[in-house]
Amino acid sequence: MEEQFLYPAQSQTRQIIDLSGIWKFKVDFEGKGRDEGWQNGLSNYSEVPVPSSFNDLFTDKDVREHVGDVWYQTEFYLTEEWQQKNVNLRFGSATHRAEVWLNGVKIAEHEGGYMPFGAIINEAADFGAKNTLIVVVNNELDLTTIPTGQVKEYDDGKKRLFPYFDFFNYAGIHSAVKIQLLPKDYIYDISTVTDYEGNTGYLNYEIESTSHSEIKVELKDEAGNVVAEANGDSGKLEVESVNLWQPGEGYLYNLEVSLLSSGEIVDTYPLPVGIRTVEVKGNRFLINDEPFYFKGFGKHQDSEINGRGFDPAVMIRDAELLDWIGANSVRTSHYPYDEEFYRMCDRRGVVVIDETPAVGLFDMNMNFLAAGTGKESDFFDKEIVHQKTKENHKREIKRLMKRDKNHASVVMWCLANEPDSAQERAEEYFEEIFSYARELDPQARPLTFTNIMTAPYGKCNAAQFADVISLNRYYGWYLMGGAELRYSQKNFEEELAGWEKEGKPIVMTEYGADTKAGIHKLPSVQWSEEYQNEYLEHQHQVFDNCDSIVGEQMWNFADFQTVEGILRVNGNKKGAFTRDRQPKMAAHLLKARWE
Repeated sequence: MEEQFLYPAQSQTRQIIDLSGIWKFKVDFEGKGRDEGWQNGLSNYSEVPVPSSFNDLFTDKDVREHVGDVWYQTEFYLTEEWQQKNVNLRFGSATHRAEVWLNGVKIAEHEGGYMPFGAIINEAADFGAKNTLIVVVNNELDLTTIPTGQVKEYDDGKKRLFPYFDFFNYAGIHSAVKIQLLPKDYIYDISTVTDYEGNTGYLNYEIESTSHSEIKVELKDEAGNVVAEANGDSGKLEVESVNLWQPGEGYLYNLEVSLLSSGEIVDTYPLPVGIRTVEVKGNRFLINDEPFYFKGFGKHQDSEINGRGFDPAVMIRDAELLDWIGANSVRTSHYPYDEEFYRMCDRRGVVVIDETPAVGLFDMNMNFLAAGTGKESDFFDKEIVHQKTKENHKREIKRLMKRDKNHASVVMWCLANEPDSAQERAEEYFEEIFSYARELDPQARPLTFTNIMTAPYGKCNAAQFADVISLNRYYGWYLMGGAELRYSQKNFEEELAGWEKEGKPIVMTEYGADTKAGIHKLPSVQWSEEYQNEYLEHQHQVFDNCDSIVGEQMWNFADFQTVEGILRVNGNKKGAFTRDRQPKMAAHLLKARWE
């Protein structure tokens, strides 16, 4: 159970205790916590909410910019009768690595900032008494981590992080921490593959458990009626008069899996399942054999005060805005989101391009600016990248697919964002990455990565491995912006004509212009709301003239935080909505187009 990928759902055999709330907190400015025994208990601490990022909670800039360890502590009780259960402690995520102690005993460690982890804690737990949980979280990055970055240490001992990506390196315990009370024998993984023919749906399943007990499965419709059932740890269910999961109509069946011993239920787990198909055929992307056009955004899990910490209120507000604007899809740029987001997308019929945290495979702090300079990096010339970085990248792909494989909303995997794929040795790197990924997904969804402007058509050494061409392009902003906007369209169309020769679907996964809400200028200038609208209209004209384009995801859904600098006005301002989720003029333009 150490891999922790099955969502912590309640059932008649499973109980969930949420440890979210106010925890004790201490910043380890001098990196001395372990030597001083902080794992046994914190003194002189502050308080923080869990989940949240710690960075924006305090007024001290050294806390916001801290590079290194931060420590968390909470207490909880376990009743004596729970000794008969498997008591499983599960973290939804902690960025970017964590070590966990319970009552002074180290019970878990994890690297990778966006995936669940934990441990069965029976041996370290005190039943019938108070338990002390200590977690240290570290946010440092380097060339081998996923994502990548660089730490610089100054003469006074302070460290600063320079990420190889254009968003703030928020850190902390970003998802809920839960205790799962599980039976001694339990279900720990389920894989599903769906299909249909005419009015009949099919669901193939495989189930893994800790025992060789009998397994029974029932598939129920939304009214709770059993529409198919079977026995065994693998099989195929047939559903007459099937209700397909479709974009905008997230119909979900409930797959109830039961583990039995002598006919008695030992464990049961409910898995929401949408029956649908996904396929790339020629230059079209098909959902349920119908051409699908992606309308929506690249997003960030980012909000005021919480930072990257999961906030259900923000998630629902974002969902309402997606519905209002007529969007049907999102890309989880540039990392996997909290599990609750995917469950919501399943229910609402929102289509998801699910992205790994492999952003920054390009050794420049501001790689998006390299598009305009012609400057080259040597990221893929480094042997350590082909050794340790690649293995960490593969690890995160495996985890992502393991966690999100059963979500009907997930229709494509994005294996990396804006790598320096113009480099010659990027080819061998991504040939292995794509080959590895193709072996992991039971549903064999299409694979992609987002291509940066420094690797235009004819210079990219990774696009040949992708099923879908995903382009991040900023003609009219980083290139030929302002007074040159009208002339940028010709250059854009010429590049797209090259990509069309590949015969694959093309999704515009990023296009946008920084815009400060409330700045108006007639005639337009860059950063004004009028310019953002003119820019979008130019992009849309190009899209509409390219037959292979099957989607447009404007960058970004909402303004978001980045490192400070003269190129960013308190963050990236390319949002159609402000960071507090209010519309700019562009939101109304997109709404009119998408509806």
